[in-house]
Amino acid sequence: MMSKGVLVDVTRCIGCRSCMVACKTWNDLPPKKTTFSNTWDSPGKIDADTWTVVNYYIIEEDGQVKWRFVKKQCMHCNEPACESACFTHSFVKTKEGAVIYKPTVLNQDYCVGCRYCMIACPFGVPAFQWEKAFPYVQKCKFCYERLQEGMKPACVTACPTGTLKFGDREELLAEARERIDSNPNYYKKIYGEKEYGGTSWLYISDVPFEKIGFKEDVSQKSIPSYTWDVLKWTPYIFFGWGAVLTALRAYTKRRAEVHNEEELYAPVEKD
Repeated sequence: MMSKGVLVDVTRCIGCRSCMVACKTWNDLPPKKTTFSNTWDSPGKIDADTWTVVNYYIIEEDGQVKWRFVKKQCMHCNEPACESACFTHSFVKTKEGAVIYKPTVLNQDYCVGCRYCMIACPFGVPAFQWEKAFPYVQKCKFCYERLQEGMKPACVTACPTGTLKFGDREELLAEARERIDSNPNYYKKIYGEKEYGGTSWLYISDVPFEKIGFKEDVSQKSIPSYTWDVLKWTPYIFFGWGAVLTALRAYTKRRAEVHNEEELYAPVEKD
């Protein structure tokens, strides 16, 4: 099975937040209490009970003002840092592309709340259930149960403007390139194609990504690959350092023996 993905065309989003409602409904997430703040961000950040948000940005270019709405959620990295950082192996990358809790009889029962995944994630997505007595880390699951049944993620089905397109990741990349090449207004980049090793969620836009909340100057290598660059030397360091310590121990022991022999056979001075 080819890894799945979603292509997000920022130019088509109208900020209706149908995707947020669909996500809450399908995943049975509680509503978020908000207060009027005279902004379009409501809520503005992902948390344990809100797995996707739509943020707005006002961009001024060439004397024109553009409003852009951007859906944010877990990017479902090709080589997820959260999976690599989790010492209980709670997170797994599935063949469908979703990064989820490892399926168990009692879902999520491996998570111990260490929050290493939150520190490791370059997109700052995983969120902790601070108010729960027995908390877990929560995030978007890419509607994995729906993917297994051949269905689209709930947010994709709810989008009325075609902002979100679900399909095979490689096919979505090809379509994204075609849209960019056929329309000079698009920014010449597919965000998620290579960032941090690539992600299942891909974005195209008509404005620079740094102006709509994305970091552009990022590594194309995955976070786990950096860890491996260091850890691959561990066996050599272990055995090398062990050899050094063994040699030092032998040298120190021999010096002690020589010193004892010198004291034993040293002439005794008479008064």
